[in-house]
Amino acid sequence: MSRGLAQIVGGMPTVVENPYPDIDTALVLERLAAALDLIARFQPIRMRHFRRDVRQIQVVRFPCRGAFLHEGQIVITELTFLHKVAQHPDSEVASSILHEGVHARVFAMTQHLGFERTWSMADEERLCRRAELTFGHALPPVLGAPVIARAEMTLAATDDESVAPTIDWRQAERNQRAADAERLGGARSPGWWDRLTRGRGGDRD
Repeated sequence: MSRGLAQIVGGMPTVVENPYPDIDTALVLERLAAALDLIARFQPIRMRHFRRDVRQIQVVRFPCRGAFLHEGQIVITELTFLHKVAQHPDSEVASSILHEGVHARVFAMTQHLGFERTWSMADEERLCRRAELTFGHALPPVLGAPVIARAEMTLAATDDESVAPTIDWRQAERNQRAADAERLGGARSPGWWDRLTRGRGGDRD
């Protein structure tokens, strides 16, 4: 079991919090490296922006695939999402990371240019999904197909709530505690909940 393991992955400072003895941290890091490599090879400009706009990747338990935390300019990639190799190919992981990188790019530009946010979260989510769609088409067909399908499904939605659904973070915390208690034999306050309840802004996939 590994907690708070820090290293450089794909040129990015990375921290892994893995409380599960049945999840191989080395495999998780290999998956992360493979995903970052896909972005670097097929969307190099996105990777350059990502390295400029994001200070750290954190691989932790989280109630969705990923998120961008404004404070600290941190991209979260969910631990079990990386672990589930059969369900989620490397291209899906890469697409999720690229998605959060677009949130990071928008935030960086607002900070650099002094923009006031006048657009909705749904509009920003559509921007991220369009970037995923472009990425999916740049990939070899077998890798790009699941990325394209997921992006097109979201972009086809006509209402903002379907594009950027409201999350009840307190219920998410209760669900996470229950799942961890069952798996670990004891509950503990998840790190993502501490970050959110300290008032950090964030965007999620």
